[in-house]
Amino acid sequence: MDTTGLTQLALTLGTAAVVGTGIYASVIERFWLNLTHVRIVLPRLPRAFGGFKIALFSDVHLGFFYSPQHLSTVVDLINRESPDVICFTGDFLDSRKSLRSLEPAIPVLERLNAPYGKFALLGNHDYRAGADPVIRGLERGGFRVLRNEHSAIRKQNEQVFLIGLDDVLEGKPNLEKAMEDLPPTACKILLAHEPDYADTARQYPIDLQISGHSHGGQIRFPFVGPIYTTKLGRKYLSGLKKTGNLLVYTNRGIGTTCLPIRFLCRPEITMITLEPKP
Repeated sequence: MDTTGLTQLALTLGTAAVVGTGIYASVIERFWLNLTHVRIVLPRLPRAFGGFKIALFSDVHLGFFYSPQHLSTVVDLINRESPDVICFTGDFLDSRKSLRSLEPAIPVLERLNAPYGKFALLGNHDYRAGADPVIRGLERGGFRVLRNEHSAIRKQNEQVFLIGLDDVLEGKPNLEKAMEDLPPTACKILLAHEPDYADTARQYPIDLQISGHSHGGQIRFPFVGPIYTTKLGRKYLSGLKKTGNLLVYTNRGIGTTCLPIRFLCRPEITMITLEPKP
């Protein structure tokens, strides 16, 4: 084959690779849910909560190339895992245009089952879409929306506290108000949309922070990592990390934003199993 033929072949193969990658990122990986199981040991966790399961999902961005029908798959997968409690850490909607998708999503949310309850936060995109309608939608779906407040989960006369922080970027976060009257030695789990808030949370007697917001970078390349990260979602990008005495788990989210693609960063549902220190 002459030089011209080799050049044409290279161009053809390069074009095919780009097109194939684009199709994979937008059509396949974007909906290829990853169910991540993680075991987290908390020294202050009461013995009664050994094996307690938290289903964590985040960043649906409903309305941005993501429909209530897509969300139904998420709900089915979570329910099959039989979690004790379900936590959603913000950005249910993407923008004000997404409000039209909220009503048909409510019966989908209602199908989620957890004996110790369903809890949710607002994210920065929820504020952009409209905080009040998002709150009403989540509540009609059976979630308790925590905004600078806490809720006790009781089991066999012992308890763990879930603390919900208002969104850091668009809301009015107040962790001291959220933790008001909590016993200092109690086991506490913080729900905070932005994971990098952990640098503040570690100054308080909190055992675990669970977050979303970062999308794990959403588009990642080998040896390079994410090509774009968002404010307060850079340091604790995904997975389990530790800062001081605080453990932080960042979920990669369900939907997408800015571009309806994911590459080497599958959407994630996290099943967290809590264990006390042996």
